[in-house]
Amino acid sequence: MHEAKSQLSRLVDLAENGEEVVIQRSGRSVARLVAVQRQRPKSEAFGVLSDEIELAEGFDDELPAELAEHFR
Repeated sequence: MHEAKSQLSRLVDLAENGEEVVIQRSGRSVARLVAVQRQRPKSEAFGVLSDEIELAEGFDDELPAELAEHFR
C-alpha cells in the first residue's frame, strides 16, 4: 500500500494505458486500478456520418395531410 501511495502517478499512467493495477495490503489484494471507459463527447458524435449520407430531394418537405395525421 505504501508503495502504491508513493507511485500513484505512475500507476495511474499504467491504468490509463490499458494495464490493470492490483494494489495489495500485507500480501492480500485489496483494490484494482483500471482506466475509466471514456464516452465520446456528443459534439464528436453529432454529424459523424454527414459526408456519407445523402438525403433524397424533398426529404424535409411538409408531409401530405393524410400521412401527417398519423404523427399527431
